Amino acid sequence: MKKLKNEKELVKKAITMGMEYGEKRGVVEFEATDSAAEKVEYIYRLLVHDKLIQPLPEDQVSQQSMQHKLAIWASKQKP
Repeated sequence: MKKLKNEKELVKKAITMGMEYGEKRGVVEFEATDSAAEKVEYIYRLLVHDKLIQPLPEDQVSQQSMQHKLAIWASKQKP
C-alpha cells in the first residue's frame, strides 16, 4: 500500500465528509466522545455497505488500511 502525499489531511477530510454523509442519511449520530478510530471504522463500513468504496479482504482490514481507503475516497470527491 503506497502512502499518499497528504494522507493525514485526506483522512481528516474523509472523516468530516463521512460524518456528514452518515448523518444526512440518518443512520448515525456521532458523539463528541467518539474516537477518530471509531469514526474511521464506522465510515469505512458504511461506505462499503453503500458500495461507494471497494471492501478490503477481511484479513487485511486494519485501522491503517481503512484510513488509506478513506483517504483515496476523499481525494476523489469534489471540494
